[in-house]
Amino acid sequence: MDHKGNTILILFLAFLGGSAMVLAFAPFSQGWVALLSLAALFLLWRNASPARAFAIGWAWGMGCMGFGVFWLHHSIAQFGGVNFPLAILLTLLFAAVLALFSALAGGLARKCSGISSTTLILAYPASWVLMEWVRSWLLTGFPWLTVGYSQIDTPLSGYAPLLGVYGVSLALALSAAALSLGPSRWLLLLPGIWAGGWALQQLEWTQPAGEPFTTTLLQASIPQEEKWLPSQLRPTLEYYVGASEAHPGSRLIIWPETAVPAFADQVEESLLQPLHQRFRRQGRDLLLGIPVRDPQGRAYNAMISLGSSGRGEYYKRHLVPFGEFMPFKTLLQPLVELFAIPMSSFSPGDKSKPPLLKLAGMEAGISICYEDAFGEEVVQALPQAAFLVNASNDAWFGDSLAPHQHLEMARMRALETGRYLLRATNTGVSAIISPRGALVRVLPQFERGAISAEIRPRQGQTGFSLWRNWPVVGLSILLLGIACFPVAKSLPFKNQVQEKK
Repeated sequence: MDHKGNTILILFLAFLGGSAMVLAFAPFSQGWVALLSLAALFLLWRNASPARAFAIGWAWGMGCMGFGVFWLHHSIAQFGGVNFPLAILLTLLFAAVLALFSALAGGLARKCSGISSTTLILAYPASWVLMEWVRSWLLTGFPWLTVGYSQIDTPLSGYAPLLGVYGVSLALALSAAALSLGPSRWLLLLPGIWAGGWALQQLEWTQPAGEPFTTTLLQASIPQEEKWLPSQLRPTLEYYVGASEAHPGSRLIIWPETAVPAFADQVEESLLQPLHQRFRRQGRDLLLGIPVRDPQGRAYNAMISLGSSGRGEYYKRHLVPFGEFMPFKTLLQPLVELFAIPMSSFSPGDKSKPPLLKLAGMEAGISICYEDAFGEEVVQALPQAAFLVNASNDAWFGDSLAPHQHLEMARMRALETGRYLLRATNTGVSAIISPRGALVRVLPQFERGAISAEIRPRQGQTGFSLWRNWPVVGLSILLLGIACFPVAKSLPFKNQVQEKK
């Protein structure tokens, strides 16, 4: 086979490896596939030039992101008002941009790693994790399909309370690098890394604080295309109010994101005030999702708490680009007019305040939908928060991989913080998640109903809640620096300096 044919074959194999990676994430949850997929990628990077490694990484990323976030075409086509072929094209373009991060990881790793096994096993994992981390914040961030999430049900998840999801990614990438080197001394790292994760799983990072209480999460399962119809408002509210009254033993009732399809000022007297008085008399609390607008006309995606713990509001702070706000609005005005998405002009809430509301007589950490994809933002509620709440609306993505992937991320947030996480969604998947990231109760997609469970408040802080992502970022930079050092000694300018001496 000629060089060109060999290159095409390698790129195709990389694409297949990236495509297989999707099986590691929910709903398939085959975490072992992630280890093999990354090991295969690292093997393809061996002996490749930086440019060739960049191309291999991009092909792998197109497989992973192309299949892994293909669900975006559903919301673009159905709710963005564009035709199906254009929605497919826009989704693939987005995947192509996301694939650049794995491409950059490959180019950077090959630039630094040389040919020794020592540099390979340091450079590949370090560059991989650094690019995942950059992807989590660059241009507001898109941390979806970070490989650490695929390990939520494996021993490697033990690293999450200590180092967060990127610590899990680093442990996985180190394991894959050792595996890619074959039967060498480095393969001994593999059982050591996994045994370390198992040992960390045995630790109790947080402690019970206070008496347990019962909570109920409601899921109305109203299709997104019907949600904002004026004719739907009354039956929607009747369902939520009736379902809330059907669980009198629950200390806390939670409605999903934008459960009320109207602005708060429109239903203040008819809904919010009566509910506040009723729940206060009953000694209970209600948390509901509703859009809010201020006197200046700014709109916010909000959660409002009512009842015995007092009234409070939380405004979503990390908005979804193109879905809740339009970045670079003056430059992208044609897109503003093209996408007629309802409730897509929100303003962000105040980021200087902790994301807390008082519920069931204690502080609770609040996030709305996409915000639970950002671990560093969720832990801003600690140490005050005794439990976490995430209200979401994954109806935008239909019957796709997205709601299951989103639930997997929520499980990681519970594990990172050592807190129960209560996840109420419009169409599923709603769930009550334990401090160890386990699913206590689940209400599947497209089922109308409620789930209840007794949860216990927690106190204390995990390592991740104290140090955030900085230990993993610092360690990755250090490993990459060590890997680069042998290369630096051979640079021309270094030789010139030595000759002058």
